[in-house]
Formats: sequence, C-alpha cells, structure tokens
Amino acid sequence: MQDENKNIILILIVLALFTGATIELSEGSTIIGIVLFIVAAGVISKIKLTGDNAAFKSSKIFLFVGIFIMGAVSAYNLTTRSSIGTLDSMTFIIGTSLFAMGTARNDLRQIGEFGLYISFVFTVLYLIFYSFFGYFNIGFLHIFDHYFVLMPTVAVLKIVGIPVEIIAIETITLYGEEAMTIVIGGPCSGLYSMFLLIGIVAGYSRIEKIEVRKSLFIMLFAISIAYLANLFRVIILYLTAYFYGLEAMSVVHTHIGWIIFAGTAGLIMYILNIKK
Repeated sequence: MQDENKNIILILIVLALFTGATIELSEGSTIIGIVLFIVAAGVISKIKLTGDNAAFKSSKIFLFVGIFIMGAVSAYNLTTRSSIGTLDSMTFIIGTSLFAMGTARNDLRQIGEFGLYISFVFTVLYLIFYSFFGYFNIGFLHIFDHYFVLMPTVAVLKIVGIPVEIIAIETITLYGEEAMTIVIGGPCSGLYSMFLLIGIVAGYSRIEKIEVRKSLFIMLFAISIAYLANLFRVIILYLTAYFYGLEAMSVVHTHIGWIIFAGTAGLIMYILNIKK
C-alpha cells in the first residue's frame, strides 16, 4: 500500500509538471517549459510501473528516428527563428520518447512508451481540432468556447451578483472597479488539458494492461471531470479580475491550471490504480 501511495504521488507530480510545461511553452517561458519536461521525465523514472515489459523491443530504428525528429524540430526553429510552440514541443517529446524506446534498458523503454502515448495522442488531437478544423473553417472551437465555457461561467457570475456582459462569441466585459474586457479562448477552453489527460490515461492503461472497457469508462469520466475543473478555473480567473484586476488575473492564469489539473488528474490516476 505504501508503494502504491508513493506511485500515485509521483504520477501526480508528473501530471502537474507536464501540464505546467505545456502552459509555459504556449503562454510563458520556453526555457521553463523545457526544464519542466526534463524534470517530469526524471520523476517518471522513479515510478514503478507494474506492467511486465515495454510493448516494443529495443531497436536502433527507434534511436535514429528519435534523433532525426529532435534534430528536425530544433533545426526548423533555429532556421526560422521562431519560438517553440505547443506542437513543436510535443513533436520533440515524440522524438525523445522514441529515442528512449530504442535503448537497451527496459525501464527507459517503458518511460519512452509512456511518453510516446502522451505526446502522440496530444499531437493527433491537436492537429484535428486546431489545424484540420482551422484549415476547413470549421468553427467547433469558437462554438465550444462560447456555449460550453463562456456561457456556463457567465451564468455563475450572474447568480452571485457580479455584473458581466457578453459582447462577442468569446469575449465578455466584466464590471469591477473599471470595465475589463476578457477573451475566453485558446487555453481557456481546457482542451489542452483534456488532450493531455487522454494521452496519459491511454498510455498508463496500455502499459499497465488495464481492460479496454474500463479504460474507456475512466477516460470518459476523466474528460467530464477535466471539463468541470476547467469551468472552476475560469470562474476563479473571473473573480480574481473582478476583485484584484487584470494584472493579478494574468499571474493566476499562468499557474492555477497546474494545481487544479494536477489534483483532478491525481484523483483519476488513483481510480485507475484501483480499477486495474
């Protein structure tokens, strides 16, 4: 039982680090984001996975492909002098995961496989919802932000008596000491956290050989909880802006996602452990 509790705590830390790294890379400091990913990889190495072996055998092909992907991402960003974005970072993690899967050490191959599931699932979902939908002018993200994030959270503010007005599909005006315009979109949708969580559940379930039906149930449950947790996060941001101003909200916005998502994901990983 002590080992299981330690395992859950380590997984919780990893989830917080991965989430924080994703937020920093997309909104904050690229250097901090990369450091957080490296620390997360180190913490993963301390987790004792109970699966018998990594699904993939060691192969030099994985090593070479991993090195190529990492080199290609680095060369692209250096050549174009662009900042490392969310898709860049996830592609780089795919490369590092493949590199780890190509090593001779079983524990590193398991870590690599776990990282590959997380980054690959996130990347595929990101390409579908952000790149594919954007290319074909499918307005799903705007609809989701408006009807599933903005309107429910605004309704809560009105219930507690905070003056607020919807002025656009993803924009509100919050009337505190002064009128403040707040845009709900991008990371505020909570989709990044959902993508990351789906990848984590998929990877953990696969390595731990959890039954598919149970994994799907946990995944649906996880998405639901992650959605509600994100609404809670957005409401906190509104309240921070209302009482303390936009500058305070900006600071809280960068960090609160780690805490809420880590707690939510930790609960879900605990359920995964008892459902094995």
